[in-house]
Amino acid sequence: MFAIVESGGKQYRVREGQRLKVARMDQEPGEEIVLDSVLAVGQDEEVQIGKPYLEDARVICDILEHDRDKKVIIFKKKRRKGYSKKQGHRQDYTALQVKSIQA
Repeated sequence: MFAIVESGGKQYRVREGQRLKVARMDQEPGEEIVLDSVLAVGQDEEVQIGKPYLEDARVICDILEHDRDKKVIIFKKKRRKGYSKKQGHRQDYTALQVKSIQA
C-alpha cells in the first residue's frame, strides 16, 4: 500500500516502513505525528484520489531526528569582470519513519 502525502509544501510517495526527509517540524524526536493531508492512496491496481485531499485517510509517522542536509554550493561568476561569489547552504530537515497508512 502506498500514499501520496503533502508536507511542507512538497508531495511525497510513501510506503509503510519507509524513512523520509521532510522540511523541519516543531515536534520532538520520539513523538508520533499524523499526516492528514493525504492526496491519494493506492494498493496494486486500486487507487483513491482526493479532491484535493482524502477525508478519512491518515499516515502515522514517528519522528526519528532533526538534522541538516549535505551542503549545496552556489557559485556565481561573471567572465572578464573579476566577479565571483561562492556561497554554501545546508537545509534543516526532519527524518520520519512511516508506521502505518490508514485509508
